[in-house]
Amino acid sequence: MEPFLTLTGLVAPIDRANVDTDAIIPKQFLKSIKRSGFGPNLFDAWRYLDHGEPGMDNATRRINPDFVLNEPRYRGAQVLLARRNFGCGSSREHAPWALADYGFRALIAPSYADIFFNNCYKNGLLPIVLSESQVDLLFGAVNAFPGFKLTIDLERQQVAAPDESMVFHFDAEPFRKHCLLHGLDDIGLTLQHADAVRAFEARRLAEQPWLI
Repeated sequence: MEPFLTLTGLVAPIDRANVDTDAIIPKQFLKSIKRSGFGPNLFDAWRYLDHGEPGMDNATRRINPDFVLNEPRYRGAQVLLARRNFGCGSSREHAPWALADYGFRALIAPSYADIFFNNCYKNGLLPIVLSESQVDLLFGAVNAFPGFKLTIDLERQQVAAPDESMVFHFDAEPFRKHCLLHGLDDIGLTLQHADAVRAFEARRLAEQPWLI
């Protein structure tokens, strides 16, 4: 998993509350567990005017010109700005996979669904919680200034506009912060103790050979 230290990225706004995981990545795309390849179908029902299915050539599909991520000004965005209760609905881990595969590294919203929030940290996405009023200010800036970027410093737990006209502090639970700073998912955490695991397995084999 890629470590998250400091990011300066273009911000894209999804100005809707209660965006559920089926909107983020519709159910028909859940057949794969490879963690990659979901980006082209992120927000599929909103990005395209036709119904999407796995294996379709998205380059030939009809684009919805009214959907925000299809606007040229938001191409290459790495920060997604959203409203309250983002990621509600089913607990599919494919939702953060799709967001990350699209290119997002961080999310900003007033609140998230609990399971989605946890899944983001486990997959290298930083879900930042700011107040409703702070999020309102950011939506205003994004809409007013094409190319609006934010700098996110996880170590300092700070979100700032490039000119520092807006600087917001956010909370990050220490263990989750440590894992994201060092690029450690659950497997990475386990592998930090690989020597102890191998020693235990060797000792158990010697003491209880009939288990093998």
